[in-house]
Amino acid sequence: MKKTTVSATSSPRSAIARHSLHDAITSHLRDMIIEGELEPGKRIYEGPLCERLGVSRTPLREALRYLASEGLVELTPQRGASVRRFSAKDIQDMLVLIRALEELAGRLACIEASDEEIAEVRKLHDDMLDYYREENRLDYYKTNQRIHSAIAALSHNESLIQVHASLQSKLKRVRFIGHEGREKWAAAVAEHESMIKALEGRNAPALVNALSEHLEHAWERVRDVVS
Repeated sequence: MKKTTVSATSSPRSAIARHSLHDAITSHLRDMIIEGELEPGKRIYEGPLCERLGVSRTPLREALRYLASEGLVELTPQRGASVRRFSAKDIQDMLVLIRALEELAGRLACIEASDEEIAEVRKLHDDMLDYYREENRLDYYKTNQRIHSAIAALSHNESLIQVHASLQSKLKRVRFIGHEGREKWAAAVAEHESMIKALEGRNAPALVNALSEHLEHAWERVRDVVS
């Protein structure tokens, strides 16, 4: 029987290393976009970015293609990559839709979610509050968005979850700037407090109302910035 040899480049360990590098680069670029270090509408220059991150062009381009699939980056022939810019109307339309999706998810969550699943959302909420007290905006924001994704997941409706995830990816930078300033940030935290209490009580009308107000206020918090 002929023995099969596996080259070093195709070994499981090598594949894991490449995957880890891809995730690390993608996550770093996503954070740069969220925090505004890579500005909307601006071209992404590969050379300086490769030098800064200490990577070659191939994994950088793979990461950019992935972020393009999330809606954060645009790839244009002959021009390369740029950070996607959305109009104020685009953002408002997406927030209207994500609001409707989360209201539906809230209703379904109060029926479909297990006690254990709801407890996991409470854990995320408590972690988010810790980041708020530490004034760690980026980790606060990431945990905040995980809570919204978790509530969508509690619907146990795969179509809803997928559409919600697609919209949430496109709105990452916009939702981040909605927490700028102590007053806006404190208001967002209070709204999340109402959401988690309603979810734990399986009070569907209260949860829908809290989610609706939160998403309505999300537009109010960003419209002057994106207009």
